[in-house]
Amino acid sequence: MKTPKRLEPLIQDGLVDEVLYALKSGKEAAVYVVRSEGAVRCAKVYKEASQRGFHKQAQYREGRQVRNSRKARAMAKGSRYGRQEQEDVWQNTEVDALYRLAAAGVRVPQPYHFVDGVLLMQLITDAEGEAAPRLDEVDLTLEQARAYHASLISDVVKMLCIGLVHGDLSEFNVLLDAQGPVIIDLPQAVDAAANNHAPWMLARDVNTLAGYFGQFAPELLTTSYAEEIWHLYEQSHLTPDVTLTGHFKGQHQTVDLDAILSEIHEAEVEATRGKLGADQDTCKCLQPW
Repeated sequence: MKTPKRLEPLIQDGLVDEVLYALKSGKEAAVYVVRSEGAVRCAKVYKEASQRGFHKQAQYREGRQVRNSRKARAMAKGSRYGRQEQEDVWQNTEVDALYRLAAAGVRVPQPYHFVDGVLLMQLITDAEGEAAPRLDEVDLTLEQARAYHASLISDVVKMLCIGLVHGDLSEFNVLLDAQGPVIIDLPQAVDAAANNHAPWMLARDVNTLAGYFGQFAPELLTTSYAEEIWHLYEQSHLTPDVTLTGHFKGQHQTVDLDAILSEIHEAEVEATRGKLGADQDTCKCLQPW
């Protein structure tokens, strides 16, 4: 096929030998299957911000640190240079997350090179060696749904153990290879400790998975993995091999209604005493000497 313009520099630098075919074009990027360093890989070409369909980036950028003060000021002002820097941070977030997650044992594509907005990474394939399908493109049995759901929940836990939340996890961001689910698309990944939106992003990710797999395994619809996982994380008890129940009752305490009413009564009495004292002082001030 004709070489896309964005891939020409990589061919000139010897990082890409040949572009084989276009794989997909999504809201964030266009993906091509290429031959690189003697292996078949994929090249993810990030789209310009004006061409993307992924909105509300601000809530995902919260907590991301920029060490260069000049860049940080430009990003805060929203200048042209600042917007370009924001794009670089957005793209580098995925590259950094892929390296960290692969090292932590999360099933993600292995990254190789990132040059000028193009990410060269592992091509995820099925049992026949073809590009792996997305989760939403495959009909599942009851057993497969349970197994794939368990695998993804395990990966969500491993992600959070190194401080990351995917932030946009669904059946559209998961590929299925011969061994099971592989998580993709991570430019919006957030720092769980630094981003105030992290708890509900995790809940949305986990609940989206339950909703999808629940079509094939209905018992998953009544699980509460998100609350259980986040509670363990907050208590510093979350580990990659933690055993989850899928049910979380929270920290409920019995309310002592009598004690609460007693405190209210005492507060009212104290307030009344204070008012009477103030009135008496006023009267004294008005009395003639």
